Amino acid sequence: MSSPIVAQKSPYPANVEAGKTYAWCACGGSKSQPYCDGSHKGTGFSPTMFKAEKTGTVYFCGCKHSKAGATCDGSHKAL
Repeated sequence: MSSPIVAQKSPYPANVEAGKTYAWCACGGSKSQPYCDGSHKGTGFSPTMFKAEKTGTVYFCGCKHSKAGATCDGSHKAL
């Protein structure tokens, strides 16, 4: 498996709803960032499922290198 495509070097703010599950794009190839659109097929990547614990804004990782899964941990600052 190769490295993911860096979609952008900043997080994607997104409004989420408590109890709802979102498929975060882990490969970086989705045209629907930060969400999966199936572009990973054949790459060895698969989306990361994120279940919102509360309604509000979540900052999804845009660089695809976060150690915190789907959410931004600031890893983009080291790229």
